[in-house]
Amino acid sequence: LVESLLVFIIVLSVHAVVWDRFSWCTVALAVQAFYVQFKWDRLLQLGGAVFQFRGAANSGLLPASMVIPLLGVVMKERCRAAGIVYFERFGIVVASTGMLLALFLSVLAVGITKPVPTNTCILTGIAGSIIIYTMKHSLTVSEVIEVLEVLLIFVYLSMILLYLLPRCFTPGEALLVLGGVSFVLNQLIKRSLNVIEGRGDPIDFFLLVAVVGVVLLGLFFTVLFIFLDSGTWISSMFFHMMTAVLGLGVILPWLYRLIQRNPLFWLLQFLFQTQTRLYLLVYWTFLAASACGVVFYQNAKRSSESKKHQASTITRKYFHFIVVATYVPGLIYDRQLLYVAAVLCLAVFIFLEYIRYFRIKPFGQTLRHLLSLFLDERDSGPLILTHIYLLLGMSLPVWLFPRSCAPKGTLPGAGALVPYSGVLAVGVGDTIASVFGSTMGEIKWPGTKKTFEGTMTAIFAQIIAVALILIFDSSVNLNSSYAWILASVSLVSLLEAYTTQIDNLLLPLYLQIMLMA
Repeated sequence: LVESLLVFIIVLSVHAVVWDRFSWCTVALAVQAFYVQFKWDRLLQLGGAVFQFRGAANSGLLPASMVIPLLGVVMKERCRAAGIVYFERFGIVVASTGMLLALFLSVLAVGITKPVPTNTCILTGIAGSIIIYTMKHSLTVSEVIEVLEVLLIFVYLSMILLYLLPRCFTPGEALLVLGGVSFVLNQLIKRSLNVIEGRGDPIDFFLLVAVVGVVLLGLFFTVLFIFLDSGTWISSMFFHMMTAVLGLGVILPWLYRLIQRNPLFWLLQFLFQTQTRLYLLVYWTFLAASACGVVFYQNAKRSSESKKHQASTITRKYFHFIVVATYVPGLIYDRQLLYVAAVLCLAVFIFLEYIRYFRIKPFGQTLRHLLSLFLDERDSGPLILTHIYLLLGMSLPVWLFPRSCAPKGTLPGAGALVPYSGVLAVGVGDTIASVFGSTMGEIKWPGTKKTFEGTMTAIFAQIIAVALILIFDSSVNLNSSYAWILASVSLVSLLEAYTTQIDNLLLPLYLQIMLMA
């Protein structure tokens, strides 16, 4: 209930700032999602939710349902203020798509609940009617088709991935992750067909192709290894060979078609374009080596102490400190390089997870052994996703930053902090809350394991971090929007204390929404 209350406060805050037909739709969607969430929770408890979802967590439908619509609404408002009509329409499409995906999950829950919940059905019908009526009078025919295409891709992806990967997601996390992948895939198809127009930045195409490429690679090998034993040397050689064939024969030509130049030459030229980029790459290589050193050291410690030794919360937060040290210099000195480096890192992380999951020789079994030390209760499925969620949480504010609607490379007021949302919410707030809460916390928030001391120190640490950003990043000018920043940080920190969803993914997106609003 407290989690839902916090989400409602965020929705109403955005609604108060934007105040248009789409913000009214988000309010209607939030009300119906609140009721349907209880139906999903009941289905999960009784084991009647069609697919196997992650245990020890609620469905998370309300907080997840609001992310994509709110992102679209605030993006539309920012681009409208900047006079960029193309991206204003894009924001409307994003908001409409998010609402339709959330409605689909709601209708699914209501449909499989027995007996049929009459009141919830009526609420869902009213909210759906308001949203569809608004879409009818706001979207062009091509935009309606685009929204329906994303919904179709989402339905098929959900059926395939939730069947193949049981207990990896809650319904809310599935909505966020699979909805995002569906939207990216649809954008890539659309831009591939309209490549003659020459719209778009090469780094945006690089993100789209990389995400779709690794997802298709995973689907291909998942289907293949249903019929083959993936742990043999022959299967492993076939894995590496087919990865090279798909990479060089499909993914690189696809990227070449979009950016109209050799992708490998473009990437090398981009990475080593300036001396600053060279220094940043050397620095990041050192930090990556340090992270590997932590993994090897903790595993050596496990071998010498006990086979049952598990990494503590504080040990896991080492990686949060390393990732903050990685992202802050990139955000200050070269955001485009950080954008591309984060895409490369995501592709490498997912590829290494394929090697671990399929036990691909020679490193599959070693990765299983090394990473098992850092598992927590959220890694209950066959995949280990927490480190990928950490990378996504830090990177999404950088990737989703509306550069075209920020003429000077930064948004006015609190919006200047949008690229820092991941650093503030996860890198600073979540880390400090965990460390101080687990070591010094005594007063627990009602109904949770999180402590009052942890939350308060997290808010205080994020305010200090904002002050340091103001000192070191000359492009940030908050224009006296300090009260809004304090309220945003406080709401997201309280949400961290009460949510059972993956906080690494959810918190940066909500902080980004508040700062963009």
